[in-house]
Amino acid sequence: MSKQEFVVLGQTDETGACCPGLLTAPLEEGQAVDLAKVFRALGDPVRLRLLSIIASRAGGEVCVCDLTPAFDLSQPTISHHLKLLRQAGLIDCERRGTWVYYWLLPEMTDRLAGILTRPAGEPLPVPAEVSE
Repeated sequence: MSKQEFVVLGQTDETGACCPGLLTAPLEEGQAVDLAKVFRALGDPVRLRLLSIIASRAGGEVCVCDLTPAFDLSQPTISHHLKLLRQAGLIDCERRGTWVYYWLLPEMTDRLAGILTRPAGEPLPVPAEVSE
């Protein structure tokens, strides 16, 4: 299987400077597009369950042969969902003989957590009052 490249969320330039979190500053257009791709991948219950099964697996990886029986879906459908998770940069895989093994890419989930986390102790912005 080929290694999928993905855009690193929260990176604004070649130096790797991190952008502010979603709750502290508005996202730039490109960041929003990249982030939407990841959330789109997570927006399906099957893909969310697949990610959960892969992430919680002891040993850090799971064979596709162990994923398919957990769903009432065909193997090609499961493979399609796994492909979308890979393209979003949430998981990666490796073929070993006839089986493919999947594992979580914690860098992406850490980035998502960082983008969605409010700095400790800081209140959310107060909405402007609506005048009539």
